[in-house]
Amino acid sequence: MAKVNETENSNINLISNGTEITGDIQSQGDIRIDGVLIGNLSTRGKVVIGTTGKVKGEVLCKNSEVSGEVDGKINVSQLLTLKISSRINGDIITDKLSIEPGARFTGNCNMTDDNDKEAPAVGPKPAVNKKEAQAEK
Repeated sequence: MAKVNETENSNINLISNGTEITGDIQSQGDIRIDGVLIGNLSTRGKVVIGTTGKVKGEVLCKNSEVSGEVDGKINVSQLLTLKISSRINGDIITDKLSIEPGARFTGNCNMTDDNDKEAPAVGPKPAVNKKEAQAEK
């Protein structure tokens, strides 16, 4: 009897080479684009843009690997990887960024880390001199 591997239920969407979609896409799963998307893309999963893939619009996702072309803003909450053949024309917002030599990027990049935004102060403020130390008491 063959053993069946049960995997986590994941939705993988594919826009293949030769396919052009005009309109916005919203998804919960991963998306791979080897065709053309003219519109915004929003997903909680990973976006892979293959070497023949093109996106003309805004991309919002958890992780992304770009080998193709993005003409618009790309907002990635974790890791954005730009491969050697990638071409980005627009702003990037991401937590972590990996760029291979040869990748092309035109725009602004803002790297954010949600853990560093609101780091609480630890302990009382150290006194600079005796007068300040007495004033704090």
